[in-house]
Amino acid sequence: MGCRQIWFIVLFLCVFQFLDYTVSSTVEENGKVFVYGRAAVGTIDEDFICATLDWWPPEKCDYGTCSWDHASILNLDLNNIILQNAIKAFAPLKIRIGGTLQDLVIYETLDQQQPCLPFTKNSSIIFGYTQGCLPMRRWDELNAFFRKTGAKVIFGLNALSGRSIKPNGEAIGAWDSTNAESFIRFTAQNNHTVDGWELGNELCGSGIGARVAANQYAIDTINLRNIVNRVYKNMSPMPLVIGPGGFFEAAWFTEYLSKTENSLNATTHHIYDLGPGVDEHLIEKILNPSYLDQEAITFRSLKNVIKKSSTKAVSWVGESGGAYNSGRNLVSNAFVYSFWYLDQLGMSSVYDTKTYCRQSLIGGNYGLLNTTNFTPNPDYYSALIWRQLMGRKALFTSFSGTKKIRSYTHCARQSKGITVLLINLDNTTTIVTKVELNNTFSLRHTKHMKSYKRATYQLPSDSNGEIQREEYHLTAKDGNLHSQTMQLNGNALQVNSMGDLPPIEPIHINSTEPITIAPYSIVFVHMRTVVVPACA
Repeated sequence: MGCRQIWFIVLFLCVFQFLDYTVSSTVEENGKVFVYGRAAVGTIDEDFICATLDWWPPEKCDYGTCSWDHASILNLDLNNIILQNAIKAFAPLKIRIGGTLQDLVIYETLDQQQPCLPFTKNSSIIFGYTQGCLPMRRWDELNAFFRKTGAKVIFGLNALSGRSIKPNGEAIGAWDSTNAESFIRFTAQNNHTVDGWELGNELCGSGIGARVAANQYAIDTINLRNIVNRVYKNMSPMPLVIGPGGFFEAAWFTEYLSKTENSLNATTHHIYDLGPGVDEHLIEKILNPSYLDQEAITFRSLKNVIKKSSTKAVSWVGESGGAYNSGRNLVSNAFVYSFWYLDQLGMSSVYDTKTYCRQSLIGGNYGLLNTTNFTPNPDYYSALIWRQLMGRKALFTSFSGTKKIRSYTHCARQSKGITVLLINLDNTTTIVTKVELNNTFSLRHTKHMKSYKRATYQLPSDSNGEIQREEYHLTAKDGNLHSQTMQLNGNALQVNSMGDLPPIEPIHINSTEPITIAPYSIVFVHMRTVVVPACA
């Protein structure tokens, strides 16, 4: 076979793969959204949306790609106007500082005699890097930035300090809190506001790189609580104590929560349910409703563990990037990822998750912002629209029709009405649907829940049909799921030359008209006039 024939075949295969993830010619199908409005099934924090800042240096590479550039806590350009505006828009955005290298960080406080040096790559030691240091001058700069942007800060502390690591990854000994306490005192004395102190990163259960037994972790968490109580005894509000910041394993979490007593305010777990970023089937997973449903098992299990324990801690997703090892370019930073991300926000809310931290705000291939020019990726706008429209109370929602529709409803943030989120994972079918308030309760993910049978109500409209709803239709530019440009009601969302974010404006639709969800699209529907008991 000649070179020309081979190149033609390669080109054909590439084009075929590209077309596979674009909108094709469409057919129309009817469906119906049922919203149970008698009571909320879950409640989220007012500042539910959270994003992470990590420690990775520019040398961090995955599968031959180095995607972190200057996105680290230590080298991020805090003067960038787009970055500042992106955070300010959430008013407030919760920011969790942490990641793999946090358990190698020392803090340049007065007690610390070691020189304050940056991380250095060394593949022969744990996590592949030497110990790194946070200079207090940089910490001051970061806090000035957080005050300016209105961010709420969760700081992840080094939980491996003082421990020895066996060859099998088992961490032995108690946490040496000396440097951490000195750092917390410096923070408080300089009037830097930290809303929560989190202990460790991915050291629970089987651990990633190292692991700490649940009993010891509970002892260390109580130690952290005592430190916070001492340092902030004459200050208000008292920062939260958070942990363990790792992957959920029921037995480990059960023991940990039972032994932390009332020392813990929030229990954090991490989600990378899509597998490694190098996986060529990421998009297939994202577009598969059955695959997306699987993460409900974790949410439900953790909710049950919390319910059965005596803890007062609530559930947070402390870090979630979907695809681990920095994600995948043109997937985790493209339009298609909003299907996964918004589905995660909706699903976690149903299971009473209070905060959801996306890995990352910037850095890797899964940042909400582009790592090099700071412009928002599609998921940034998805998060921002969620923040503007979805209130604290999640309502049980079901869809009658194709399984390719994902549906979630919250009490509206901007009114006493409701906001419905609809995600169409089908590339050929346009869904035409109406919303009904239904008191028949049947939760897809939890078979054991109680059933309520009442009448079904049509949504209200006046005799002239003049009541309008607000719709926000999100699509990929040119219908290409790999696109890094998101369109709102057909218009590209882009920052201007001054670094200002585009306005988020709906279209107004007569309430008597059905909702139309185009193939491969996302729709937020804000119904101001629909008042249900849960939202009253």
